Amino acid sequence: MKNKVNAETLRTLRFAQGGRMKFAKVVFWVAGIWGLVVITPLYFMFDLIGKNDPPAITHPGFYYGFVGCALAWQIAFICIGRDPVRLRVMMIPSVVEKFTFGVAVVALVMQGRTNQRDLVFAATDLTLGVLFVAAFVVTKESIVEKVSRNL
Repeated sequence: MKNKVNAETLRTLRFAQGGRMKFAKVVFWVAGIWGLVVITPLYFMFDLIGKNDPPAITHPGFYYGFVGCALAWQIAFICIGRDPVRLRVMMIPSVVEKFTFGVAVVALVMQGRTNQRDLVFAATDLTLGVLFVAAFVVTKESIVEKVSRNL
């Protein structure tokens, strides 16, 4: 009877665990796809940004370096979304990536050094950063793994 109870408990815990993993997967997939949609066009907007939001960009190496690095992170988010438990440790730099941009833009707007329209992107990144923290918390070693070891 003990094995039957443990097996039933294990099935119930696996079901609950699936919801937590789905949350982490969805968060990282959405972040990655959103980022690809928003960042990829920046490769073709170099002159337009200088025209619509002066002054013109004077260091194209920094600009394209930022775009390339940001794009690489979007691909990393999609990879994390495929296997959040195995790549859980990569959630830590992912949180840093989201918060550094969001906090920097807020600070720059408060100093009057950038346009307030940029707060939309800062708010998006800060929101995703909070969701990344939540995903990190829910993907800690699962109860299922702990119970399985004790059986």
